[in-house]
Amino acid sequence: MIRYIFSALFVCLTVYTHAQSILELEKRNGFKDIKLGTIADSVKGSKVKKEFKERDTYPAKLYTVEHPDYEKIGEVKVKEIELKSYKDLIYEIKVITDKDPRLMKALETLYGKAAYDMKNQLYFWKSDRVILRFKATDKNFLELEYSSPLVRNMMKDETEKKVDDIINDL
Repeated sequence: MIRYIFSALFVCLTVYTHAQSILELEKRNGFKDIKLGTIADSVKGSKVKKEFKERDTYPAKLYTVEHPDYEKIGEVKVKEIELKSYKDLIYEIKVITDKDPRLMKALETLYGKAAYDMKNQLYFWKSDRVILRFKATDKNFLELEYSSPLVRNMMKDETEKKVDDIINDL
């Protein structure tokens, strides 16, 4: 009986901890004060680097960000920050940092244990609103990539709407 109670308590705590981790990921919704789904031009130090077509279909902009507020994560030096936007809404934030094992420990403390994608050799945390990918990009650097499924779905839906409009005109 006591074993059953402890087992049930362990399962409840595990589920609760995982739920809290996902809630924290959704609450933060990006890197520092750069939030997914917000206007890219509103980010401090953002500059348009180029306009391009995401997946050869969606008109997008690539921004670089340089501002003292984003130079470090704790003691870890940030090398580069890039944003991608669709209709000026940020759908991806890429942060390149110096390689430091404390970064992964900090992420797992915040968001819980990461899942591992063996094919792409990266760790990730996922919710309905935010996906965070974490990987080594070089022997000296780490990459954090925050992505918005909501904005990506909006991109896809608008393309499907254009196809439906063409079908209706036939």
